[in-house]
Amino acid sequence: MKQIIKERLEALRDVMRREKLDAFIFPSTDPHNGEYVPSHWEGRKWISGFDGSAGTAVVTMHEAALWTDSRYFISAEEQLSGTEFKLMRERMPDTPSVSKWLGLKLVDDRDPYVGIDGNVCSAAMVIEFTKELRAEGGIALHTSLDPFSRIWKDRPALPTDAVDIHPLQYCGESCASKLTRIRAELKQHHANGMLVAALDDIAWTLNLRGSDVHCNPVFVAYLLIDMRSTTLFINKEKLSKEVVEYLRGEGVLVSDYADVKKALRNYQGYNILVDPSEINYSLYSALPCVKVETVSPIPYMKAVKNDVEVKGFRNAMIRDGVAMVKFLYWLKTHPDVTTQSELSVSERLQRERGRQEKFKDISFDTIAAYGEHGAIVHYEPTRDSNVKLQRKGLLLLDSGAQYLDGTTDVTRTIALGALTEEQRRVYTLVLKGHIQLQMLKFPYGASGTQLDAVARMAMWQEGMNFMHGTGHGVGSYLCVHEGPHQIRMEYRPAQLVPGMIVTDEPGLYLAGRFGVRIENMLLVKPYMSTEFGNFLQFETLTLCPIDKEPIVVEMLSAEEKKWLDSYHDDVFKRLSRYLTFDERAWLEKATKPIGY
Repeated sequence: MKQIIKERLEALRDVMRREKLDAFIFPSTDPHNGEYVPSHWEGRKWISGFDGSAGTAVVTMHEAALWTDSRYFISAEEQLSGTEFKLMRERMPDTPSVSKWLGLKLVDDRDPYVGIDGNVCSAAMVIEFTKELRAEGGIALHTSLDPFSRIWKDRPALPTDAVDIHPLQYCGESCASKLTRIRAELKQHHANGMLVAALDDIAWTLNLRGSDVHCNPVFVAYLLIDMRSTTLFINKEKLSKEVVEYLRGEGVLVSDYADVKKALRNYQGYNILVDPSEINYSLYSALPCVKVETVSPIPYMKAVKNDVEVKGFRNAMIRDGVAMVKFLYWLKTHPDVTTQSELSVSERLQRERGRQEKFKDISFDTIAAYGEHGAIVHYEPTRDSNVKLQRKGLLLLDSGAQYLDGTTDVTRTIALGALTEEQRRVYTLVLKGHIQLQMLKFPYGASGTQLDAVARMAMWQEGMNFMHGTGHGVGSYLCVHEGPHQIRMEYRPAQLVPGMIVTDEPGLYLAGRFGVRIENMLLVKPYMSTEFGNFLQFETLTLCPIDKEPIVVEMLSAEEKKWLDSYHDDVFKRLSRYLTFDERAWLEKATKPIGY
């Protein structure tokens, strides 16, 4: 692989010389600014060899560097080893920004020119880079070149898989109704129309699902909405007669995917709402009319689940919980766990989920991380990294599924045998934070940033912390990561309101030793109204026992123990009827009150 990366960099630099470019920037995004992208647009991965979901590669004529966040520090260091790429650890004190680094590296170049593909970068990203690079000695930014069109000889084609209708019995609101609500939001912004580029927003609006992105039931398309019409820009081969008729009945026209730029140039409205962080720079630049630049209203609408979607999540959680319990029973009672590996347990869990009704796919690649691999936040076992399990230590298992009626995401850290005092103490600190967040009551309108410290308080008192977010939204048979709401240290202004679903997943990671994370999915719902206003609470949706073996019981408060016992009682009552006699007996023991 190291030699392959070297050859790819040489080919890139040949293109850069011909185009008189001194550097090129490769973000992780695609024309739709998705977190996970179709393989056709995995250019950053192709040029660097780093396969994490977040990162920016930069190549000059003489050096190369890759920026990524703390989730990927360990894996990125391993994958970049032996290549030209130097790992740049984001948010670390000594790490310069991409623009600062380019300013230092190009300081001796005359009239330096940096390239970035405007088709795969959001308008906001390009505008910010333009400003920052200009401040670094007048570096200019070129946005019209896709070097991969010249050097990526076996580049995957755009997917052509079929699009399916997502029935009203699962989505709970018609496409026509959603379009009416979207147009009402446009009127509030005094906008005549809007361009939708985010794939999950398009899928949600049209009540359609696809398979163009690994583990995410979306399809490659654009959606142009004005006050009179709606047009879907898509490869028409993906649409059956049934889907075309359905769209016609919902008042949606269909045009070719490649025609979106032409349609924007011919747009007749006085203005158009565009979200600069969503729309790519090439389409942003093609707009001839006044731009109403603001956040798209669709993510917030999509994040608030209706009653049908909430019911679907609850039903999906029962089936997912049954799959998890069957798996945990198998793992915990296995006669010789040392015959198993990270990959084999991943495959076993996927088989258990695949047996459940309405299962469509996993919602992300399973993180099965044993021992020191647990300290790698987004570790995914491969044939090269796969290790055997032992009768000691911790297995961190983060997994989820796509069901027709809901998406799941659950993490359990599982004791496989003897544990150290450090492992038990760290596990209990994470559990305390996990429980404290779920018990929290908070005022209507609070953001996730204002709640985040609750999940970290116990570990902060021990001088410990984690660098990823504490919680993210989850789609309804859509993307497992959904905004705009989040729970994290960094400021996120999106308010939490009833109907939102969010994860609760604090963790601690000790490099070279082990990691712990515990995750449930929560529903935001009303709590009470007082003279001080309306207050909210969380309903725990996930149904899966939390391993009691690693807990230092004395570290839990009476309130925390009460919550855990109540949670486990609910898990047993709601899942036991779907289990075999032996599985039910195991679950009964696993959910007994703490201390028994």
